[in-house]
Amino acid sequence: MKIVIVGGGKVGEELCKSLSEDEENDIYLIEKDPRRFEQLVSLTDISGCIGNGVLYETQMEAQVDECDIFIAVTPNDESNIIAAIIAKKIGAKHTLVRVRDPEFFSQIDFVKDNLGINMLISPEFVAAAEIAEIIEFPSALGIERFENGRISIVEVRISEGSSLAGKTVGKLRKEYPDLIFCVINSGGEVSIPGQDTLLQIGDHVHITGSNKDVDRFYVEARCYIKRLHSVLIVGGGRITKYLLQRLSAMRLNLKVIENDPEMADSIASEFPEAVVVYGDGTDQFFLEEEGLSNYDALIALTGVDEENILLSIFASQQGIKKTICKINRLELLNVLKQEDIDSIISPSRLIADRIIRFVRSRKGAADSNVDALYRLENNKVEALQFHIRNAGKAAGVRLKDLELVDNLFIAYIFRDGKAIFPTGEDMIKDNDRMIVVTTRHNIRDFKDILV
Repeated sequence: MKIVIVGGGKVGEELCKSLSEDEENDIYLIEKDPRRFEQLVSLTDISGCIGNGVLYETQMEAQVDECDIFIAVTPNDESNIIAAIIAKKIGAKHTLVRVRDPEFFSQIDFVKDNLGINMLISPEFVAAAEIAEIIEFPSALGIERFENGRISIVEVRISEGSSLAGKTVGKLRKEYPDLIFCVINSGGEVSIPGQDTLLQIGDHVHITGSNKDVDRFYVEARCYIKRLHSVLIVGGGRITKYLLQRLSAMRLNLKVIENDPEMADSIASEFPEAVVVYGDGTDQFFLEEEGLSNYDALIALTGVDEENILLSIFASQQGIKKTICKINRLELLNVLKQEDIDSIISPSRLIADRIIRFVRSRKGAADSNVDALYRLENNKVEALQFHIRNAGKAAGVRLKDLELVDNLFIAYIFRDGKAIFPTGEDMIKDNDRMIVVTTRHNIRDFKDILV
């Protein structure tokens, strides 16, 4: 599959790295900055050219007229839209555009229907939705939703004093019959757990199952947090505006600290239900004066990753129940311990995940395709949902008799509107939807899970 990417920023870099992992993808990057271009070409298995992706001549040099997917992710919304329109006109099969201005995003249906753009996506909008969901379900470190939100995989930390520590997954499955253990990160080692896998204090566990068992697991893991009533947001950019739209509906006590007076005034006039304070939210003394310790949650949304990390750590030390930290340069996490940061949001990673999901769905065979894809534990694990139109040789075969590839398991089967926790006696049928969790990165189609 030939994929052309315009823009080598954070999102472009993430796409180049992730999409080039698949040997069947031919990635071509168009980037204006020669130094940035050379850096990405040396880091990843891609080709490309230095130039302006909006220009017809540049697109023809990149053979956009023959590409399967054209992705525009430069910092400029107008350039992205124009580049995608030109690409579609000269023959690109699918076009995807990153936009940041809320005014563009509010016209998403018009742009898609009339300009031939297949996907219009805003990293700030997606990040705000992710943060709002974590605020709504604070016991989880992260939530990934499948089957239109009916099923969730949640990330839980095994905290100090938990009775779960020292127990095997096999024993816990007997205690929690409607709970499935998908992934465990133990001291940085990520694996799909087996029956003999032991849980330890500090482990991050991705689980799914019935609401009753998940809630009970929160309590036993010592990570249960009651409903949040107050939220302090540091930083007043686009994410904050999208986020306030959602949080206002939750009837929370909201405060925003912003160090730009014009931005602070803009937020205050647009969201009168929130208290907006002009000041330096990275100043610990200022935070204490603003009553940091009185809030249930702190959301660090400044434009500097390092500031967000330090803010989150400081808030945790002050006893804040929930901290959410925006980070784009995820390599910074390599120097942190698991317990240093609570929930982490990366807009560039979120938008890349959605674009990669789109790419995978176009690569799937006619008899099955990827409906949803989430990357867990810093891209080390993938959870994929397939729509199986033709089960092929798997039809009518019990799961325990199927030869599946290593490092993969089937978490759910959806059939006739019902969710099935599969056992070895279950079978896969035509028109099923199925969720698999795997440490492999080459699963594009249902048939790829079979030996």
